[in-house]
Amino acid sequence: MSKLADLVADVRLPEMIEMKQSYPRPVLKDIAGEVHKQLDISGVGAQIRPGDSIALTGGSRGIANIALILKEAAAYVKAKGGNPFIIPAMGSHGGAVAEGQTEILASLGITESYCGCPICSSMETDLIGVTEVSQIPVYEDHYAHQADGVILINRIKPHPSFSGKVESGVCKMAAVGLGKQKGAAAYHRLGIENMSKTVQEVACYLFEHGNIIGGIGTVENAYDETALVEAMTTEHILEREVELLKIAYENFPQIYFTKYDVLLVEEMGKNISGAGMDTMIISRYTHDGIPHDKHQQTICVLDLTEETHGNACGMGLADIITKRYAEHIDFMATYPNNLTSRVLGSCKMPLVTDNDYTAIQTAIHCCTGIDYNCVKLIWIQNTLDISRIMISRSLYEEWENNREQYPYMEQVGEFHPIEFTADGTLVRLPRRA
Repeated sequence: MSKLADLVADVRLPEMIEMKQSYPRPVLKDIAGEVHKQLDISGVGAQIRPGDSIALTGGSRGIANIALILKEAAAYVKAKGGNPFIIPAMGSHGGAVAEGQTEILASLGITESYCGCPICSSMETDLIGVTEVSQIPVYEDHYAHQADGVILINRIKPHPSFSGKVESGVCKMAAVGLGKQKGAAAYHRLGIENMSKTVQEVACYLFEHGNIIGGIGTVENAYDETALVEAMTTEHILEREVELLKIAYENFPQIYFTKYDVLLVEEMGKNISGAGMDTMIISRYTHDGIPHDKHQQTICVLDLTEETHGNACGMGLADIITKRYAEHIDFMATYPNNLTSRVLGSCKMPLVTDNDYTAIQTAIHCCTGIDYNCVKLIWIQNTLDISRIMISRSLYEEWENNREQYPYMEQVGEFHPIEFTADGTLVRLPRRA
């Protein structure tokens, strides 16, 4: 036993019970058909001429059905007589190198063989111009700039690090995605607190002076399923994205308990959220740009996802991690994001423990002003999957005595101890299909 384990050896772990959280569940059935329909009725398709080269953007996020949407967009362009190709549009992600960005696309199922068109990856950008209001240089991926047209494709949703009229979405794909590392660095220089305004200014410049012919925005329900797909021509992107972001907020999941002691998270990573964990779920940020109420005292994260490829951006949101997590960190994949965004808090190293058991003990130990025999602990797989959570007895009693406040929660199963293997590794929750 290590000295750290000795210091927290007296901490008892609570028994846990599974709870189901429910949310509205609008689901788009025919995604492929909707992509074709939207490109038709929006007027985006009318701008594609036979022989046109059309760039389609592929981002780094785990967006529901993104490979299918890109595949169908490529098929639509071909049907119009165009020549589609996909470009990685993800700022500095993938270690800010072309090969790394192609690998990220592949991990999301976005490959040449599946999508039926080439993937052209480069970190080279072209300077398109300078915005009038803030004198911001505007960059565009070199391959995209050489194309006859660009169709932006992205999920519209709340951003984990800034708020405003537009957050994550089609406009950000135009500004930061097409801008690659060079553009992302230039825009982040103005401060994360100004990012929404910066994204709007840069995107609008590209819409007016560039070769973007339209965009496809998706909105997901709380179960990470595609709820809607909407195509829009360039002149309508900004106004429609503002409205679609409101719909995205209405469909965003949450943990219904807002005051508890410890949040135990099995895994985090860039495929889960740009910040590794969704900051709206955990109500914690690594900068002061967004006002919020702190929901918990400590956050304990046990590992990185395999899909994040060692990128631990956002680890500063956690208080405690494990040795296993630390060994999976690729600092050269992590730091470019922080240098680009100029938000250093997200890459600060948390306290590291030998194993999962000690990590959870430490998280409880570091809480203050609580009854350690009645700790309020919530355990989740990751911030993408919170339809099923584990809670300790004190939170269960809060739910049981105030059910009218939690109408979308229900009990599943009975209380049982948290289980570990002989080496102190947590027996994880079953993976959701």
